Amino acid sequence: MTDIASIDGVQQMLGTEGYVADRALSTVVFLALRLGRPLFLEGEPGTGKTEIAKAIAAALGRRLIRLQCYEGLDAASAVYDWNFAAQMIAIRTAEAAGGADRDALRAELFTEDYLIERPLLAAMRPQPGGAPVLLIDELDRTDEPFEAFLLEALSDFQVTIPELGTIRAPEPPIVILTSNRTREVHDALKRRCLYHWVDYPNFDREMAILTARAPEASATLSREIVAFVQRLRTEDLFKKPGVAETIDWAKCLLALDVLTLSPEVIADTLGAVLKYQDDIARLQGSEAKRLLDEAKKSLAPA
Repeated sequence: MTDIASIDGVQQMLGTEGYVADRALSTVVFLALRLGRPLFLEGEPGTGKTEIAKAIAAALGRRLIRLQCYEGLDAASAVYDWNFAAQMIAIRTAEAAGGADRDALRAELFTEDYLIERPLLAAMRPQPGGAPVLLIDELDRTDEPFEAFLLEALSDFQVTIPELGTIRAPEPPIVILTSNRTREVHDALKRRCLYHWVDYPNFDREMAILTARAPEASATLSREIVAFVQRLRTEDLFKKPGVAETIDWAKCLLALDVLTLSPEVIADTLGAVLKYQDDIARLQGSEAKRLLDEAKKSLAPA
């Protein structure tokens, strides 16, 4: 059975799913699970915020329900919709049969049979194995009206469908909200949650993450990759590489049978670790060699 009765147990639980969490993150996850509070995670893209929800769901054997946020997302799109195509077929069928009672037909059309569940409504339903993990991803992409709606939904763990009434969760879902901080999320919503800033990992933790996610890489290559990426993050880049890029780059280098980093290998594979042409252009020529030399120097015994 998964142990979530202690901070160490949560840390081990996440570790079984390949997620290497530090003590501070393990503590806030433990508190969120123990107190039944939503967990709000902020940080740069690629630092592993989404992966936390996936690891919790997998470790607890719960269903993961993901609401991917975007500009213009509204309550209806996040909660439910009606299957209009099926409703039209039902109307045509009733008309063809003749003598359709309009009131009876209307009552029949707006029932569970024609309801399409969106993530928030699905999270309020009973699920096999217990309450699901509801991941509300990249909340900062939405606008304030949706935040206000979400505040109400997460306060009472219920949603209202005018045609059906209020649907309340028999057991509150485990809620994880993430933000890349492209804009500030309203304080009222943050106050409903436990908060944690997910930062770039230090060298040792990133090594542990890479070892867990790309175990085929040799210790030498992994150390060089992590040291180079850590140096890269100190540069003035438009988008600094996250842990996700570190893992992707390692897998690309393994696919190319690379045993050690060189300026030539870096130049050929920069697209795996940097995602903007201006950043890639900065690393051409002697810059890549300079960073690689500094990275290897940092690995040399004192």
